[in-house]
Amino acid sequence: MAKKTEKTNVELQFGDKQISYDSLVASAKSVWENDMNRKLSEIKTLDLYVKPEESKAYFVVNGSDEGNFDI
Repeated sequence: MAKKTEKTNVELQFGDKQISYDSLVASAKSVWENDMNRKLSEIKTLDLYVKPEESKAYFVVNGSDEGNFDI
């Protein structure tokens, strides 16, 4: 019997803002593709670091390439 895959949703709430995990990932990928002129197919790993006090999210792709965006 196949194992059922469970979907987990993460929602970050701070001040009067809220942002979902999916939105953070989509924003990082958008910056990677559109601002950094890279291909989504290049992404093997994506690490996200969210700093609500700065209203910023930082990311590292494949352990070396860095970017950030406002949240």
